[in-house]
Amino acid sequence: MKATEARLLEFLKKSPQFLIPIYQRTYSWTERECQQLWNDILRTGRNDAISAHFVGSIVYIQQGLYQVTGPSPLLVIDGQQRLTTVSLLLEVLARHLGNTEPVDGFSARKLRNYYLLNPEEDGERRFKLLLTQTDKTSLLAVVQQKPWPAEYSLRLKANFDFFEGQVQALGRDLEALCKGLAKLVIVDISLSRDQDNPQLIFESMNSTGRELTQADLIRNFILMGLEPERQTRLYEDHWRPMEVEFGQEAYDVHFDSFMRHYLTVKTGEIPNVSEVYEAFKAYARQPEIAAAGAEALVSDIHTFATYYCAMALGKEPDKALSEAFQDLRELRVDVAYPFLLELYADHRASILAKADLLQAVRLVESYVFRRAICAIPTNSLNKTFATFRRALRKDRYLESIQAHFLSLPSYRLGAFLMMMNSNAT
Repeated sequence: MKATEARLLEFLKKSPQFLIPIYQRTYSWTERECQQLWNDILRTGRNDAISAHFVGSIVYIQQGLYQVTGPSPLLVIDGQQRLTTVSLLLEVLARHLGNTEPVDGFSARKLRNYYLLNPEEDGERRFKLLLTQTDKTSLLAVVQQKPWPAEYSLRLKANFDFFEGQVQALGRDLEALCKGLAKLVIVDISLSRDQDNPQLIFESMNSTGRELTQADLIRNFILMGLEPERQTRLYEDHWRPMEVEFGQEAYDVHFDSFMRHYLTVKTGEIPNVSEVYEAFKAYARQPEIAAAGAEALVSDIHTFATYYCAMALGKEPDKALSEAFQDLRELRVDVAYPFLLELYADHRASILAKADLLQAVRLVESYVFRRAICAIPTNSLNKTFATFRRALRKDRYLESIQAHFLSLPSYRLGAFLMMMNSNAT
């Protein structure tokens, strides 16, 4: 590992290209992080006594000094958020500067040719930063001053618009912004694939303002150790379709919860919210799971993610089931999803008939509703649904569900209290 201090703009200028591997999360900074960066840049630029402002590290793997056709790209392990955000701000600034140069080195042409583009290159080699999927097409459109693509990155556009508004508010007084950008400092950390362990480094990283999610760590754990061709195939066949099915915003909000429910289904144990990644690693390293291989594991996660989206995100095509899932969502019974995921999986495998699945969902709804009306504490619901599978008899599926509900003390108490309330009125 080599670590050196560097001016961010000088680092961008000398580097041939930054490539975000497919196992990295998508761009995720919000206006809050952009506002903080903006404030720091202006504060630094307006104060001549401040010589530098540290914005974090850029960690990358340098595959080799040169390829046959020229310098190889740097594979970014940590720093995507900062690189992307600064690129957006530089493009906004370039559009406002035009032919003016309030500070030496800060004109539209120089900003683009030094920090956003490799002007003498063709194709994708022309761009300093290559993101993944939706983020990639959106950023390439921005730095080429083209219209946003039809399926644009929500976060990229929102933050570009934020910086557009901030720069526009400065009017022609752009000197402080230019000086502040010139003072940004990073730690340039170059890893050796042979000597350093990128996975351990990735696990320990908490990027400025946005710490890694459990889903980020899980995706990285599965894909990082694979050969690039396998990474690409598994990502395009399974992980990317999951991201699309969840949607850009829902993926960030719901995927960690889904993985917790998935592990509950598979292990019968409920992982702590902050320990989903550790629980996943333990599950993935079980001999039978490890022997099946990464493709079988990712395929299974993909399958259950589809089931989860049907129930929790309104993606169920069947009208009757969709209405039942909607009613359940209104009760906010997330703890029931491990149990429901198993039922849905058996329904798709033709083990549980649609009518029986529908009735089972309504039984869950009735059970939770009874408890809520009777003010029975909800703290035991997690365990109730996580262990429900032990009572299932799949040769008499619906009857075993009904029998187990009737055996629950809280169900009988809820029924009794509702009866008493009914008699009282």
